[in-house]
Amino acid sequence: MKQPHWAIFAGICIAVVASHASAAGNDPADSTAAVSPINYRSSFADYRVLGDDKTQPWREANDTVGRIGGWRAYAKEAAESAKAGVQPKPAAPVAPVAPPNPPHDKHGG
Repeated sequence: MKQPHWAIFAGICIAVVASHASAAGNDPADSTAAVSPINYRSSFADYRVLGDDKTQPWREANDTVGRIGGWRAYAKEAAESAKAGVQPKPAAPVAPVAPPNPPHDKHGG
């Protein structure tokens, strides 16, 4: 009788897991077994509150970008930081622009 492919695959998976568990040598029931420490880092560790950064008018921001060389200056800075293995500093954020309020009905009122 020919076995289905999934049964063969399941048998191989069980054999691999069993061999790995025995190779590790740690008995899960042994309370004195050495375990690696758990490192916890909060998802909010690098959180910045909106509004902490100083904003500037968009015309001033555009003039600043033009003065330093446009997008190419930012690309060059990022490439140099990547070569040095340094995380680039985020650019100064521009104040978000709220979308206009849509009319409440089709007549604009």
